[in-house]
Amino acid sequence: MDKIVALCKRRGFVFQSSDIYGGLSNTWDYGPYGVELKNNVKRAWWRSVVYERNDILGMDAAILMHPKVWQASGHVDNFYDLKSDCKSCKKRFKAADLKDPKKCPECKGDLTEARPFNLMFKTHQGPVEDEGNLLYLRPETAQGIFVNFSNILDSRHPKLPFGLAQIGKAFRNEITPGNFTFRTREFEQMEIEYFVRPDEADKKLEEWIDYRFSWYPALGMKKENLRKRPHAKDELAHYARACTDIEYNFPFGWSELEGIANRTDFDLKQHAQTSGKDLQYFDGAAKTKFYPYIIEPSGGVDRAVLAFLTDAYHEEKVKEDTRVVLKLHKDLAPVKVAVLPLLKNRPEIVELAKKLAQGLKKSIVTVYDDTAAIGKLYRRQDEVGTLYCVTVDVQSLEDKQVTVRDRDTMKQDRIGIDNLKGYLTEKLNEGDTLPIG
Repeated sequence: MDKIVALCKRRGFVFQSSDIYGGLSNTWDYGPYGVELKNNVKRAWWRSVVYERNDILGMDAAILMHPKVWQASGHVDNFYDLKSDCKSCKKRFKAADLKDPKKCPECKGDLTEARPFNLMFKTHQGPVEDEGNLLYLRPETAQGIFVNFSNILDSRHPKLPFGLAQIGKAFRNEITPGNFTFRTREFEQMEIEYFVRPDEADKKLEEWIDYRFSWYPALGMKKENLRKRPHAKDELAHYARACTDIEYNFPFGWSELEGIANRTDFDLKQHAQTSGKDLQYFDGAAKTKFYPYIIEPSGGVDRAVLAFLTDAYHEEKVKEDTRVVLKLHKDLAPVKVAVLPLLKNRPEIVELAKKLAQGLKKSIVTVYDDTAAIGKLYRRQDEVGTLYCVTVDVQSLEDKQVTVRDRDTMKQDRIGIDNLKGYLTEKLNEGDTLPIG
């Protein structure tokens, strides 16, 4: 894990937030390469669950919501962890993580009795901070979908089964965040709420587990690093009938990437009761109304990014050196092409290289770099997962050809400048990929 963290900082994937002030614990900023990788993960997810299906619509709900939303959902009363504080070192621990509930795991001091600790962040709306203006930062994106259920029915008229998908920020005042970007207080979710007839819920749950499990290997993740883990009855959320986690074998152990749950009809019923609005589905053919059951595939963007980074990290022996390379799937790689001049002190070579890079940028994510010798430039692009390096050399000025180097094989092909864009486009569009760029 230390190597992943070091690479992320060295190459501009992830930085400690507020670093110049000593940082804010467990809070991270995504740098130039990190934000591209993160956006590519979100784009791949959106394509697979919205664009490639006929039964899911997209939406984007607000982070701030009416406080009654969280009362109806049960978060105000039930969304908490039990915590214990050390009387000596004053550190706080999640009771479920303690082997000895009476002794501090770090200083061996005495612990307080476990007490409930609500995980929602509170804020206030308007200039006066009082209970009447109390709001919460949403701890999940799902509720924004549930409270818009009738709006979607009235505006788009979907037929069961159908789903709503969204990607957005959520906030949880975790007691024990950690493991780099795996568990943080501010994070991003990719969530689907899939509405089904109650008698089809069990079948649809299994279908969604298989569908989501297949998404990760399709983007290059090793199958041996993935597993499904059904929840035991005593670990299910109060609203869930069943849930299965998709877990990844991180350097710190098997941990959740995504959960797929059967939330039953709990959420729609709760919001209908609290708001007084009718949130039932009307079946025109049968002339009946009922509350659909909800299947919820919910994954973390940050966790997925960390898993893809970890899975793609390779160290290889090349002659006497060690090559670090991120073998990211081409849909996820932050940069597709790097254009590099062999000699940065030859203006005509630099000019041609910059012209090629600018031309490619219009349709392919491309960077230009002349800040080091060619060997070092190759290694730098390997470390960020760039798929192809295009080198402009002295001969390029004469024969109008450039050298294209493949990231994974390091094989080099000589390609005519007039054919370069078509060559790269064909390579990047091989198989089932996202639109380039």
